[in-house]
Amino acid sequence: MSETEVATAPRPLLLADGRPAARAWSLDPALRHLNHGSFGAVPLVAQERQQELRARMEGAPVVWFSELPRRLAAARADLAAFLGADPQDLALVPNASAGASVVYAGLDRRGGGEIVVTDHGYGAVTTGAERLARRWGGRVRTAAVPLDAGEEQAYEAVMAEVGEATGLVVLDQVTSATARRLPVERISAGTRRRGIPLLVDGAHAPGLIPAPLDGWDGDFWTGNLHKWGCAPRGTAALVARGPLREGLYPLIDSWGTADPYPDRFDQQGTLDATGQLAAATALDLVDRAWGWSAARRYMDELAGYGARIVGAALAGLTGADASVDVGMPVPGMRLVRLPDGLGESRPAADALRDRAPAELGVEAAFTSFGGVGYLRLSAHVYNTAEDYEYFAEKCVPVLGEWARAAR
Repeated sequence: MSETEVATAPRPLLLADGRPAARAWSLDPALRHLNHGSFGAVPLVAQERQQELRARMEGAPVVWFSELPRRLAAARADLAAFLGADPQDLALVPNASAGASVVYAGLDRRGGGEIVVTDHGYGAVTTGAERLARRWGGRVRTAAVPLDAGEEQAYEAVMAEVGEATGLVVLDQVTSATARRLPVERISAGTRRRGIPLLVDGAHAPGLIPAPLDGWDGDFWTGNLHKWGCAPRGTAALVARGPLREGLYPLIDSWGTADPYPDRFDQQGTLDATGQLAAATALDLVDRAWGWSAARRYMDELAGYGARIVGAALAGLTGADASVDVGMPVPGMRLVRLPDGLGESRPAADALRDRAPAELGVEAAFTSFGGVGYLRLSAHVYNTAEDYEYFAEKCVPVLGEWARAAR
């Protein structure tokens, strides 16, 4: 590693008592955790708050479940403030895919039954769109957005697939496989002019993007609080505006079903909602310890540093440039191109992900797009430059061996 690279490594974030930020989490110290973007990581204070709430639930379940709608309404208000949403627009759902499923279940056939998605879409959400299209007797149209497309090109690629038969557009705010933004604000204005509903999959947006709902003029938005927000898993928001939201119901019918939106989502049988109630504790930890703006700045600088040194190590190994232009980048996430022969399909990329903890000592995200394999780096406040230096020095040579074996 050059002196320049060492000099530009971001200084690690510390807790108020001088301990490393990672001490606020219970992550396995035997692994390097370089894939916050997939499942997040729950800080100890939020885990403890959730356990406290569970103890109350188990100690007096009748009292707990009778009071739960009131508790969840208060939690919705806290999470709406974090996202910049109106609490009366926000319902709590287990994850972004569940939010999409709620929308799919609540929409009657529109237009000619066609649904527009992109080739960057999250597979589970796209699968739901395909099932809805079959129910409507329509089809899915896939907009091909080049990986390096800027805002104008991405907008034109999506809107070129929108026509008289379009009944719904489904768009990622931050793409999972390719770690880039799509111009949801501009596309939402275009679909609004045409009277076409838009569902934004904002799974990665809360915590990663400062104000994820700013400029959005669509009907439905859903995002996970348990990724970048570090809330307990199973905590996500569905934001719905306009008359179509009256057709949205939770996936479980319960005693709140007759209530108006979003109150009807606050009562779903005996579901354990302690994670949703503990979500604000996780958000507050980051806010109190560093502030979200400083945390995002650190995450972005660290992800950029990681991409530079890992990319340089891969280039030294293969002789090929490993840097990737994603057109509309997001803070805290970067793509690095893998050697030829690695991760060139989704199953192959998933196999690398599953192999990495045991053989590389890391949790890492391997993705595929357009027949090319990528390493998706994502950084949070508990990560340090050393994590990426370790990957560049120890793991990249092994990836080279795997690539040679695959060819």
